[in-house]
Amino acid sequence: MRARLGSLADMRTFAEELAGHLRAGDLLILTGNLGAGKTTFTQSLGRALDVSGRITSPTFIIAREHPSRSGGPALVHVDAYRLADGEELEDLDLDSELDESITVVEWGAGLAEQLSTDYLEITITPVWAADDVADTGTAADDEIEDERRTVDLTGHGDSWSGRMVRVHAGISALEGITTEGDAS
Repeated sequence: MRARLGSLADMRTFAEELAGHLRAGDLLILTGNLGAGKTTFTQSLGRALDVSGRITSPTFIIAREHPSRSGGPALVHVDAYRLADGEELEDLDLDSELDESITVVEWGAGLAEQLSTDYLEITITPVWAADDVADTGTAADDEIEDERRTVDLTGHGDSWSGRMVRVHAGISALEGITTEGDAS
């Protein structure tokens, strides 16, 4: 499933909607270039999950746990950017908390899949003005250009096969966000 977001406000709304579909034991693997919006997404997710602590880019602290203020699962925020391989990720002992928390791993593609057969892959891609020039022959407004994103969601494993239909329906119903592709 692909969602097209027109602003950072849409990114926040998108993350809040997705939070309503998450449960303890969920693993989210975020992929995207620097500045794509991975931390903005995680901050909004944390706000919707009502976790404590300021969610920042965990570049220098590889993993940070944010306990729930309302009795829900904690949010574990991981940055795998500086990790050389899956063995270093394994050394963080994330699997001991995986069943009780919602775990978000930035830069985790190719590493974090080993933590669970069930995970949600989220790829965030900025839409650049050059793309619009090629498509329409005109440049996009600079302010809009910086905030537009496509977000691709791919559910892996049995726990996501049934939920993706509900996730797709929920995100499709959001004002200002368009979706395409199937719900698998």
